[in-house]
Amino acid sequence: MRFLAFALPLVALPALAVLPATSASAVAAPVTVARYTFDAGTTDTSGRGVKLRIRTADGGRINFNGTTADKYAAFPAPCVAPATTCPRALLEGTDDPDLDPGARMFRWGATVRLTAAQVVGSSNVVQKGVVDTESQWKLQIGANQGKAHCVLVGRGSTQIYLVRSAVGVADNKWHTIMCQRSGTRLSVYVDGQDRGRITVPATLSIANDLPLRIGGPNFTTTSDMYHGLLDDVYARLG
Repeated sequence: MRFLAFALPLVALPALAVLPATSASAVAAPVTVARYTFDAGTTDTSGRGVKLRIRTADGGRINFNGTTADKYAAFPAPCVAPATTCPRALLEGTDDPDLDPGARMFRWGATVRLTAAQVVGSSNVVQKGVVDTESQWKLQIGANQGKAHCVLVGRGSTQIYLVRSAVGVADNKWHTIMCQRSGTRLSVYVDGQDRGRITVPATLSIANDLPLRIGGPNFTTTSDMYHGLLDDVYARLG
């Protein structure tokens, strides 16, 4: 896990305190349903998720670099023109119902480090579902200005809800990014600061039968693969 030199508000901390219920109607405490720090390779550290499978194409590989106690994942470099065969790799989980939040409050995020040259198309960091399936939640880095994007598509609709951060993150520095859907609000946080928000329908519901994927949506030639360094990927209900 990367540790950055600034104070983060409680909402952005990777671990949230579990508060005791004060009544039968008390709001349920947040629950981390998947977390991958890569200190133990692809093992989930939340106790609820599954070990990720490394999938590769055309000689791609994912390296786990860093110290013994603090590792991060390094994804393949972008393809260099005029090459037609490009190494690609992603991490894949399962179709876990804990990752189908419906219309409940949901947070997902990661710590990223990449350069502008590593952003080719939209770099997909973590997602469940793709845009033309039943529904989707996603974190990506946009190509034009290297801003963090949080994306939602609800069941029964093709409407894409996307909020962009006001600041770029493709500057070869570590940045924590968190997406948060709470009721009618979809927000993006960068390094603990609220950097953008949009309104979404209160009834927008997310559930699909696709697996969790980190580092890319698939292996088609136009896939929006992630090409930088990655740490502490998580999803949290509540």
